[in-house]
Amino acid sequence: MTDPIENRNWTRLDKQTIQAEMDVVKVRQLVRYHAKEIGLGIVDQTRITTAASELFRNMFLYAEGGDVLMDAGIYNDHKAFIITCIDRGPGIEDIEMAMKDGYSTGDGMGYGLPGSKRLVDDFYIESTVNQGTTVRIMKWI
Repeated sequence: MTDPIENRNWTRLDKQTIQAEMDVVKVRQLVRYHAKEIGLGIVDQTRITTAASELFRNMFLYAEGGDVLMDAGIYNDHKAFIITCIDRGPGIEDIEMAMKDGYSTGDGMGYGLPGSKRLVDDFYIESTVNQGTTVRIMKWI
């Protein structure tokens, strides 16, 4: 799977790798820091941080980790804080099903992906079985 933002003209704020459970906490704190630094209000800081945290936990639990890219730039004519999660895990067989509340392939409650989508202004997901999943979330600034 290729990096879906490779050719975009965005400003890279941070790049982190999630490999351990403590990384989830560390990267979550960095999301909040960058959200505040680029001017998001407290409510939007909380929304993007919560959404990202759900994605980080999924990466850790289901794909043994992955990379997190944090960018600022223009997306669909909006100035945005953009977080991209890229893993090389088993992938998601049925994205439509995975986006339904209550659906889980593990022991979770099944609200991670759909809950994350509700908390942000734009949401993109791409997955290939046995290659990995990319999820990008955006919050308008």
